Amino acid sequence: MIEQKVMDPQQLFFEAERQEVFITGSEIVKEAVKRANVDIAISYPITPQSESMHLVGDLYAEGYVKEYFRGESEFAVMSEVIGAAMAGVRVFTATGGQGALRAFENFPNWSGSRLPLVCAFMTRGLNAPLSIQPDTLEMAFMLDTGMIILHAEAAQDIYDMLLKAFIIAEKTDVHIPVGVFMDGFFVTHTRDKVKITPAEFKLPPYEPYSSPIPVMDMENVPFRHMRDPFVMKSNFISYAAHASWQQEVLAAAERSRRYIQQYLGGLVEKENENADILIITSGTAVSQSQEAIAMAQQEGIDVGLVKIKCIRPFPTAEIQQLAANAKAIIVPEFNRVGWMCRELKSVIEDNTKVVGGPRVFGGMTMPPEMILDEIRRCTQ
Repeated sequence: MIEQKVMDPQQLFFEAERQEVFITGSEIVKEAVKRANVDIAISYPITPQSESMHLVGDLYAEGYVKEYFRGESEFAVMSEVIGAAMAGVRVFTATGGQGALRAFENFPNWSGSRLPLVCAFMTRGLNAPLSIQPDTLEMAFMLDTGMIILHAEAAQDIYDMLLKAFIIAEKTDVHIPVGVFMDGFFVTHTRDKVKITPAEFKLPPYEPYSSPIPVMDMENVPFRHMRDPFVMKSNFISYAAHASWQQEVLAAAERSRRYIQQYLGGLVEKENENADILIITSGTAVSQSQEAIAMAQQEGIDVGLVKIKCIRPFPTAEIQQLAANAKAIIVPEFNRVGWMCRELKSVIEDNTKVVGGPRVFGGMTMPPEMILDEIRRCTQ
């Protein structure tokens, strides 16, 4: 183990020298966790995240993670991390696909309990017949769990988003979980060039007493998950208390915007945003769209690109401004339901100009030619 020094997050993220490595998405998860000063990681294997959590287990053996064990099931893991986070330690886990759905009951509990958990979601197909191939359908289910949702395009995003997620989640005025989503196999099992900070530096430790909810330890008065007795009664006060608490969780997500702006440079990235035709998408569909745009430019067609990095909170104001003057908006997606298209249509005033597709699913790749065909149709 390298002796690590604590570095201020701002310095670690933006000022520390970086070296370029050629690495897989699963391996970059390990590198991010190595520098994240994680107290405990709990895992359960499910493709395509098994390799990443195996590598995090290696970090435990090397002394970079204080505690690590395998849970009894996906549901058990997502329950066990609740207890760890309530005890006031920094927690990391990962899941994907059917594993995420099996554990689904816990995710709204993470948010409602105001736990700053960070989880890597490595997406995969859900529908029968069984598939382990890339598909982002599970993200549609996760949108309203109350957690912050970031979507990585490539391995560089994974590294930066995971490290920064801990700091964003642990802000006192936020203090809700962050899910960092990545497209399984397309990103997790392919190699890419990534610029990483030296392993000798790590994030400051989590300060549990900055939590808006009392930490469950021997330094505090006896802890109750339900702190107010009337919450357990069926009366108007209990309904109002529960409703106001859910509103507070949503407000916490809204307050995270300024930290996402500070550490990730905003909720979206844009290129040539004044073009008449815009592609708005997230994840690896961004990379495919960039190739299609290059092909369109060779044909003399001007196309802009908006990469959505943060799905929750959703960049409503940014999208409304960017979409206002566009004549057509194309939304490529790696799922069959078109959840990103639905999100965009819900906030764009004239949503008749939103083109839902192209979409591929079940593990299919998306040839840039499919996106180019949509671009051509928008010029007719």
